[in-house]
Amino acid sequence: MTVKRFIAGAVCPRCGVMDRLRTHRDEVREYRECIACGYHDAMRLDGQNEPAELETRVNQTADGLADGEQVLQFVVNPKLKKTDQ
Repeated sequence: MTVKRFIAGAVCPRCGVMDRLRTHRDEVREYRECIACGYHDAMRLDGQNEPAELETRVNQTADGLADGEQVLQFVVNPKLKKTDQ
């Protein structure tokens, strides 16, 4: 049976409520979970990174521009004068 313990003074990263996180571990990972909002995550006990990275819009490769999209390039307006205040 796994013993789940509350972490005193810990704040949930998702909902920000204090004293609602509990932790438990097995042979490979340590788990945290929030009883207020259901947030959960896991860390490996040996300190190694998790092998897979979550897929987000930042780490996906784009296949070019979609229909109706265009690249904009911003240039400095040479007629615009900087005023010192």
